[in-house]
Amino acid sequence: MTEHADIQAPGLQLGEAPPRIPVTIEGAIGAAIMGVLALITFGNVVVRYFTNVSFAFTEEYSVALMVVMAFVGAAAAFGNDRHIRMTFFTERLPLRIARLVEQAVLASCLLIFGFIAWYGAWYTWDEYRFEVLSPGLGVPSWYYTVWMPLLSAVICLRILGRMIRVAKAG
Repeated sequence: MTEHADIQAPGLQLGEAPPRIPVTIEGAIGAAIMGVLALITFGNVVVRYFTNVSFAFTEEYSVALMVVMAFVGAAAAFGNDRHIRMTFFTERLPLRIARLVEQAVLASCLLIFGFIAWYGAWYTWDEYRFEVLSPGLGVPSWYYTVWMPLLSAVICLRILGRMIRVAKAG
């Protein structure tokens, strides 16, 4: 994740400083999750090959870890200014207007992830309150869903940091 951290996304040289909190944190978390996913999957394949029995927990945990990976990756993308957007027009705009467009894009992303954090927290609270169990293992479902609002809040913090850096660059 950090081998190309010095390469700026094309067309978006807005002059802002790098993030104060390094994105290597998200990279380390992502690498750890990938390692756990590889171990779980490898263990499942080996056990299935030798015994014709599958570990039941691997699918449930793998799906949950992949969702966490998506949110961690989104946080890293916003922190490094590598989030998905269309720059065909904005890279041709004057710098001041390009900054305003970038602030509007970031504000809309902040709104969306803010909604995900808010409604995800309510969803997690409902799963906790009503003692919903996962279908495969029967563990409380909120163990899996609690990461959605927490990591959405982390993404919101990364977006706010980027908004501040873009505003200070102007």
